[in-house]
This record gives sequence, structure tokens and C-alpha cells, in this order.
Amino acid sequence: MTSAPSTDRSTGRPPGRSSLFERLAAFSYRRRWRALALWAAVVVAVTVLSNASGADYRNDFTLPGTESQAAQELLEKSRSAQAGDSLQIVLKAPKERGGVRASAVRERVEPMLSKVAELPGVSQVRSPYEDAAAVSEDGTVAYATVTLDGTAQTVPKEDVRRIIEAAEAVTAGGSGIQAAVGGSAARKAEEGGGGAAEGAGLLGALVILVLLFGSVVAAGLPVVTALFAVGGSVGLIALLSHLADVADFTPPIMMLVGLGVGIDYALLIFSRYRGELLRGAAPGQATRAALDAAGRTVFFAGCTVIIALMGLVALGLGALQGVALAVALTVLVTMLASLTLLPALLGIFGARIRRHVTAWAARRTARNRPPEGARWGRWADGVQRRPWAALLVAGIALGALAAPALGLRLGFADAGNDAPTQPSRRAYDLLAEGFGPGFNGPLAVVSKGGADAAAALRRALDATPGIAATTAPIPAGPSAPSSGGAAVSTVLAFPTSAPQDRATSDLVKRLRTDVLPPLEETTGGRYLVGGPTAATEDFADTVAARMPLFVAIVVGLSALLLLAVFRSVLIPVKAALLNLVSIGAALGAVTLVFQYGWFGVRPGPVEAFIPVMIFAIVFGLSMDYEVFLLSRVHEEWIRTGDPTASVRAGLAATGKVITAAAAIMIVVFAAFMLSPDRMLQQFGLGLAVAILLDAVVIRCLIVPAVLRLLGRRAWWLPAPLARLLPKVTLEGR
Repeated sequence: MTSAPSTDRSTGRPPGRSSLFERLAAFSYRRRWRALALWAAVVVAVTVLSNASGADYRNDFTLPGTESQAAQELLEKSRSAQAGDSLQIVLKAPKERGGVRASAVRERVEPMLSKVAELPGVSQVRSPYEDAAAVSEDGTVAYATVTLDGTAQTVPKEDVRRIIEAAEAVTAGGSGIQAAVGGSAARKAEEGGGGAAEGAGLLGALVILVLLFGSVVAAGLPVVTALFAVGGSVGLIALLSHLADVADFTPPIMMLVGLGVGIDYALLIFSRYRGELLRGAAPGQATRAALDAAGRTVFFAGCTVIIALMGLVALGLGALQGVALAVALTVLVTMLASLTLLPALLGIFGARIRRHVTAWAARRTARNRPPEGARWGRWADGVQRRPWAALLVAGIALGALAAPALGLRLGFADAGNDAPTQPSRRAYDLLAEGFGPGFNGPLAVVSKGGADAAAALRRALDATPGIAATTAPIPAGPSAPSSGGAAVSTVLAFPTSAPQDRATSDLVKRLRTDVLPPLEETTGGRYLVGGPTAATEDFADTVAARMPLFVAIVVGLSALLLLAVFRSVLIPVKAALLNLVSIGAALGAVTLVFQYGWFGVRPGPVEAFIPVMIFAIVFGLSMDYEVFLLSRVHEEWIRTGDPTASVRAGLAATGKVITAAAAIMIVVFAAFMLSPDRMLQQFGLGLAVAILLDAVVIRCLIVPAVLRLLGRRAWWLPAPLARLLPKVTLEGR
């Protein structure tokens, strides 16, 4: 009878056989200074190259096949002025002084407009004194239209700021005139950075790490690792922007995710390293053991995040694909830093950390403290004694929080969501005061078919409920050959409701389905509803339509990865369902705060790309804790064969680390609530709530309860499937 080969109980490998992660750790540990110098050189080189080449961020949210995009393309082919971007210089003068038509006001306004017309980036200025429709009925509010020589994305911010400064100069000297500049280019020029939010998140993470480990050196290693990774990623993404469409809001999102993930991954590895030191291992041996166990966890978790982000490519949403690539690249760099830079830092500071850990253990023993993880073990016992109660309480809480997400309304923030002190917000309010709320979001209805078709269009729009006023048809330039020679014109329709109101969304749908199709049959013309408001509706509808495919791709690929790693059918199903629940609850919180205006937030739609971005990132990050916890549970299951004891041991070993890692993530993400940007606020809140629920409710309540109810069935895998699946161990031979 042949005896089985001896194996290492913790890894299941024959003695002396090292894994890829052990060899990587040993290499970085031995050549610690070279590894550190190489990382520093790479970060410096990438930074220098990116500064030399500059960034080329572009917000490309075109959606081929949508009606608003077809309208825009038709205007561009016809060389219409309506295809370009413009600003509005909004003016208000007291009625008792004669309003904006008073000679004293006109003497100040006209020279200002002449100055604006000569500024860089301006192609034309139309004075309110040339157009009676540009003055409100009571004569107190008027606007001048400034046509730019490019789009809001291409006109330099400095040129737009000069326009704003020139317009605001008319208010000097106690004239009583109010002036503000509105338009998408003005909002873009007013945007600020998120450095304060990033700094606050980093400081909060460092405080948590110091409290966790009691040592500034130990706490600093995860932070230093994350900073190296983020520093390198910033430069790489700036270079990437020259090759792909990357949105201009990518850098703060990248730093948000990079800091959280970088500290999280390094913490998981460092915590295992510290545990090996407590068992008496030498620093070099502890480094190899930590990378062999937690390093593999970090690798699989990082791959899951990248897979989830790559699922965004299936949506085909222009610059959002560039955002996904950029954030995936950030996660890849942070993962590599955790697997190569952190072992080098452990080699440099290992002796000092070992002395601190040894002294800490001695003090704990002297004070007769319970073993580390004992409280989490008792918690696991309590949950497993009453699994149905834990599931019921957690399920009700998550369901209640997720319910508002069923009424989620997607859109884009406009100047009406900005702070009241912002010039673009003041312009927005003045236009609404003088001309009605719908004036800030006119619908550009494009007509192709001649003057009679355009006239019929205006009559039909005037008779449509929900439209306050329309302009006379605005003819385009000479028709391009592709337009078939037919005359193209635009009628601007001003809704009675604000751009973000649901009534405006309903109006766009009613025009496209009920009003314009019969008119086309009658006149033989072609009518397309375009403009920013209609484009927002198209973008939101496209995201909603493609979301099921995106979810299926992300969940399916992630489940296959977990299936191969844990060789279980029910574990991936459980993980996918629980992650979907936590994401739903996070979106519910975002809906309550930003759509319904809880806590004093100005209500409005949720940014159209926020749900898909939160889903991709949270689904991947949730797998960090899933893989970290279940890998320890699976390790104990292989060793003991006792499902209940393995859950207890796994939660006892990982509960403290998961809680600390989640706390760091929450602090980093929640810090972005300090940003003035509404999109970053939504992003930060959604990620923070999702991680909080995932770490506290799901990992501490639902997972132990579900594993207790499943028992041995949790690790069941049909024999035919077991033969087909590859053994994903990445072990050396």
C-alpha cells in the first residue's frame, strides 16, 4: 500500500514547493532597496512624461443611434450655428430705475458686450437690445448670447473665465446691475479640484491604521504603498488620455478608488504578516507566508475588480469606457504595488515592526487579555446559534434601504444643482425668474423638409401642453450634400417645467411618440428632438437598457472566477446575490439623499453613469472581503472538515482586519462628500454606504448565517464539473 505524500497543512502543497507569490515575495524582500528604487524611478519617469505631454481628457458622451445624436449630426452637416456651444450673460436691473432698457444701464452694458466680443474664444455676441425676445416682459431681466468658437470641452477655461470677469465688471460702482454668466462652458470653468477631500480621506485612513497597529511605522506602510501606486497611476492615466477618450472627472475618481484599494490590499497582506510574526516566524519567512496566503487573496480580488470594470466596455458609453480602463489600470497598479513594493518595505522595516509586535504581545499576555480574534469567534458562535434571526433582521434592513432605488431617476446635474454662490447658478436662477423654469433647458427640435414643414412644426409645438413658448424656425447654413438638399431649421421649444423635472422627461417622450410622428405623415418632413435636455434623456434610457447585459457579464465572470477558486457551486451564487443586495441598498441611499433631497441636499436626478460605476467598483471591492473571509474559512474547512468550526475560525481570524479595512475605505470614500462636485458626492456616498453594509451587515451577519444553514453543502461541487474546472492555485512546480 502506497502512502500519500506529505503536505503542508496550511497550503496543501508538498514541503519545499513554493508558490509564485512566495517566490515574488522572496525576490522583493532580498532585493528590497532595488525594488524600492525601481518603483521610485518608474513613478518619477511616468510623472515627468505625463507633465511633458500633458493630459487630453475629453467628455465624449455621444450615443450613436439615439434621436438627440441624430439631430446634432444633422445640424453639423448643415453647418448650423445651433450645433455650437454658447454662453448667456444674464443681466438684471431694478424696475424702479427703468429696468435693463434704461439708458444708464445700456451705457454700461453695451461697452461690456463689445469687450467680450473681442476676447479669445468668442465668435459672436448677440446683444439683448437687438432681440426683443431676450428681455423679460417686465423689463428687469435680459440676456446676451455669446457664441463660442468651439464646444465647452475644447474652449480653454481661461478664455471662459475672461468672459465671466468682463461680464461681472458691469456690476461695479454701485450701478445696481446684477450680472452672471451661464452655460455648460461656464460651469466647466468654475469646476475645482478634490484635493481637500483626498487629503482628508488619507488622514482619516492613517489615524485608523495607527489605532489598529499602535505604531506609526506599521501604519505608514499601507499608506506609502497606496501613494506610490496612485502616483504612478495618475501619470499613466494622463498618458492614456492621448490614446482613448477619458472623461475629465476621471482623476478624482481614480484617486478615490486608488487610495481606498491600495490601503485595503496592503492592509490585508500586512495583517497576515503581523499574524505570522506573532506565531514566531522570522520577518523574511513571515513575508513569504503573508504573500502566499493574503497575496493570493489580493490577486484574485484585484482580478475581480478589473473584470467588473471591464464589464463597462459592454455598455459602449463613449468616455465612460475610458473611465473604466483608467480605474482598472489603477487597481492593477495598486495590486502590483502590494505584491512587490510592500514586501520590499517589510524587508526594510521588518526588524522594527517585529520588535513592536513582540512587545505588544508580551504586554497583552501580562495583562491576561483574551487571544486576538476571540470576540469575533464568540460573535460567529452567536450568529450561528440563531441563523434565521440574523438573516431576517439583516434582510429587512437591506430591503428597506434598497426600496427607494426602484424609483431611481437618472439624468445629469445642471447649474440648478450648484451652490447659490456660483455665477452659473445665479444666471440659472435669473433666467428662470425672468423667462420661466423651462428656459434653462430648451428642446431643439430639428426640422428637415422646407419652410412649410418648419412652420407646421412650430404650430404643433405651440399647441402641445407643457410647452410655454417657441421661437421662429432658425434656418441652418447651406445644406451639405449629405442632407439631400432639403432645408434644415431648428425650433427652440421652452417647456413650462425645469430641465430636471419629470414633467420635462415626459414631454420629450410625448413629442417623440405622439406629436411628431403624425406630423411627419402629414407634412412629409423629418423631425428630431435634440438639445442637452433630450440628450440627457437618451443617455439615461441607454444606460437603463444596457444595464441588464452589463450586470450579467460582471456577475457571470465573477461567479466563474469564484467557482474556480473555491470549487463550490453555492459560494459564487451566494456571493453574487449578496453583492447585488448591498449595491441596491447603496443606490437606495443615494436616491434618498440626492433625488429626494434628504439632509438638505438640493433634489434632482442621480447622475446617469453613477449606478453603473458604483456597481462595477463595489461588486469588485466586495469580493475583496468575500475572498479574504472565505479563503480562511476554506483553509479551515480543508484542514478540519468541520463547517461550523471553520466559519468560527475564519471570522475570528479576519473579522478585525475586514472591519479595519472597511473603516479605511469608508473614511476615504466618505471624504469625497466634502467635494463641491455633486457627482463626486454621489460617488463617495454610494461607495461608503456599500462598503459599510458589506462589511458590517453581510460579512458579520448574513455570511456566517448562510454558511451555517448550508453546512457541508456550501462546498459541494458536482464531480463532472470538478473534472472540467482548472485548479486555480498559481503554485510553483
